[in-house]
Amino acid sequence: MPAPSQPKVARKRPTTVAPLELDGRIPPQDLAIEEAVLGALLLEKDAYPRVSELLRPETFYLHTHELVYTAMTQLAMEQKPIDMLTVIEELRRMEVLEEVGGQAFIAGLSTKMLSTSSLEAHAEILADKALSRSLIGMASQTLKDAFDDVVAVKEQVQRAEASLFELSRDEKKGDFEPIRPLVKNAIEEIQIAANRTEGISGLSTGFPKIDEMTSGWQNSDLIIIAARPAMGKTAFVVSMARYMAVDQGIPVALFNLEMSSVQLVKRFLSNVCEIDGQKIKSGRLDDVEWARLNNRMAGLEAAPLYINDTPSLSVFELRTKARRLVSQHQVKLIIIDYLQLMNASGMSFGNREQEVSTISRSLKMLAKELNIPIIALSQLNRGVENRQQGGDANSKRPQLSDLRESGAIEQDADIVCFIHRPEYYKITVDSETGESLKGVGEFIIAKHRNGPVGEVRLAFKSDFARFSPLEDLQPGVEAEAARPTTSLSGRSLTAGPTAAAPSAPAFDPLAPDNNFPGGQVPF
Repeated sequence: MPAPSQPKVARKRPTTVAPLELDGRIPPQDLAIEEAVLGALLLEKDAYPRVSELLRPETFYLHTHELVYTAMTQLAMEQKPIDMLTVIEELRRMEVLEEVGGQAFIAGLSTKMLSTSSLEAHAEILADKALSRSLIGMASQTLKDAFDDVVAVKEQVQRAEASLFELSRDEKKGDFEPIRPLVKNAIEEIQIAANRTEGISGLSTGFPKIDEMTSGWQNSDLIIIAARPAMGKTAFVVSMARYMAVDQGIPVALFNLEMSSVQLVKRFLSNVCEIDGQKIKSGRLDDVEWARLNNRMAGLEAAPLYINDTPSLSVFELRTKARRLVSQHQVKLIIIDYLQLMNASGMSFGNREQEVSTISRSLKMLAKELNIPIIALSQLNRGVENRQQGGDANSKRPQLSDLRESGAIEQDADIVCFIHRPEYYKITVDSETGESLKGVGEFIIAKHRNGPVGEVRLAFKSDFARFSPLEDLQPGVEAEAARPTTSLSGRSLTAGPTAAAPSAPAFDPLAPDNNFPGGQVPF
């Protein structure tokens, strides 16, 4: 009687993953390079740290290669050496040694190494191919959803948008740089700043005292300008954008999420032409104002100012549009009005606070990637309104804790500023100095990562929705009184004796009928 045959242990040989259904085409992969990289990691003592930032287990197309690299990653996390024996032992502990092909397969990998000098280049090739496969998978899922027609189209678009955003988020990877060229670049920037008459190294805001504190808006900085409604957030950025684009010719992009492009342009016209905003809207201009409008409109038309009014803008859309603006129009500053109206569409969050945190972090990453300052306006919560009014200029002053919906805004921002107008709360006199606060707005720098904090007082002209340097307010003359005014660049815009100006009735910002000039709440 023949002896019963011993059951054979089937050893699983390394096999490629099943190719995707792509018209018979195999997804991007290179098994030879995968073997060469794993072989180098087995034989070279310090090879793993050289590629750990580029490679992940799922980067490998062959499943057995993925398991081997997973074992190497686990050894590195435990601070154990990576060699043939330790990897074999780790695979045995993971109970997948036979699945990858046993000790013979691991020993065979060591013979596949060509040269460790090309290790980083080989790793980059694998990372690119893995990214291509992820892109193919995302596109395939998008096609499937579109053909199935089960999910709403808008939701399909949001899912695709979120997936593509996740793929592109880590696209730009930084590497270490020696300090010598960095020191040279820093010295060059210092020399450029020293040669400028203003003594600033960044973009001038048009407000000299703000420039003194910030040295201008710096590249890669995220600047948050926050205030309660009707304090003048939009008026401030309109005044600043007008100075940069119209007076200085600096390309500026403004994403306005709460009004149409035409409405925003009307505010620019009111600001540039010094015509009451209500008259601009109603078209009830006298002959002098029509002439002024026609004379100054050409300067605004020729300005490198780009406006986008996409509602509910997502961080992915912003990133795409911002890249194009910088590459095609050399935009030097991006303004977002305002942050809380943005969304991170397609991504799932437990609450709104987490979503706002993602948005603020994405804005900081975008500013660093494009190497330009990004200004994002933000709303404040009702903490300001709930504080007891003490009758002085400090009673309603905003604080960092008043930032709405997320503390991450404060953490991610390089500069956090507040706009505060005591006159809005019927505080017309500074209790400490006795100075008049009528027509005065405070620009408060509450956080400055690379400079001082403090406040700057500005002149606010509500009928023009305009901020200007405080020097525009003559001592003892109310802001509403007609007088010669100057632009942010110092050029005279209007002229005429003060005595000839008609007296205007004082307005009450808190009156029940909202008795603002022209019947409109300040911007």
